[in-house]
Amino acid sequence: MASKLIGLDIGGTKCAVVSGISDGKGGIEILNRIFFPTETQKGVENTFRNLYDAVDRTLADNGWKAGDVAAMGISCGGPLDTRKGIVMSPPNLPGWDNIPMVKMLEDRYGIRTRIQNDANACALAEWQFGAGQGYDNVVFLTFGTGMGSGLILDGRLYEGTNGNAGEVGHIRLEDDGPIGFRKAGSFEGFCSGGGLAQMGRKAAEKAFAEGRSVLFAPTPADIPDISAKSIAQAAYAGDPVAIDIFRNCGAHLGKALAVIVDIINPDVIVIGSIYLRHGDLLEEAMRKELEKEALDLSLDVCRIVPAGLGEKIGDYAALSVGAWAAGN
Repeated sequence: MASKLIGLDIGGTKCAVVSGISDGKGGIEILNRIFFPTETQKGVENTFRNLYDAVDRTLADNGWKAGDVAAMGISCGGPLDTRKGIVMSPPNLPGWDNIPMVKMLEDRYGIRTRIQNDANACALAEWQFGAGQGYDNVVFLTFGTGMGSGLILDGRLYEGTNGNAGEVGHIRLEDDGPIGFRKAGSFEGFCSGGGLAQMGRKAAEKAFAEGRSVLFAPTPADIPDISAKSIAQAAYAGDPVAIDIFRNCGAHLGKALAVIVDIINPDVIVIGSIYLRHGDLLEEAMRKELEKEALDLSLDVCRIVPAGLGEKIGDYAALSVGAWAAGN
């Protein structure tokens, strides 16, 4: 059965309100999208005024009444209490301390509403509409600014005891290394935009100390501006230091994937963002480490693929939480 859905994608920089229709058969049509800057410095109330205005406009633009909408989904960075529908002080949303977001929206619109962290929301999106379609056991890895994951196990979203399942970025891969999740040598430290930038800055400092230079930081003054994007550009241009950084990242990605494969035995691992854009720089080292570390029987049945929804995954993620809420 077709369902009318509204999705809210809440970020520290911008927010989006999206509408769509799910056909109930694994397809979804996105109808429209309204986005606006979050402007956290203006306070929570300002953001909610803009959210309410965007939802009101979305209903009006589609000619819908609130009662026509099957469910509303929210994708938001954590920490969250998903069972109570509370946003609990995410680092990218200063001032959002114990905000009962689900209740606020349900009280205003009377629409069934659910919230998930962005990794879980993306896992739902890829499972329902993307590269995870048709599988019962799906792991989604964000591999963006940070490294989080969402788990679909036996055909259901797995949240854990208090909604914190899937924090694979916290796994320690080495005794020391780039810092992620406040832990040196973690999966997020080696495999994230922030981690790649850390490795790039360290490599550039070493090069300049030895009287060499690197393409992604022509002068020492450029070191603070090093990013995953600038290192990737340098790697594609043939810079050996940049290539080695991505090779190191790929090897640690393979090591972490082996842990996931051995413990969860998934059908498919879907990886977004940096892997989607630069998988060719990571693949060889990742596969080598993965094949060395993982159990053959589990690895043989697991596909590792880039996210299928591309750069629109945020829109699909918010709507997917709505589709999931409509069916639960």
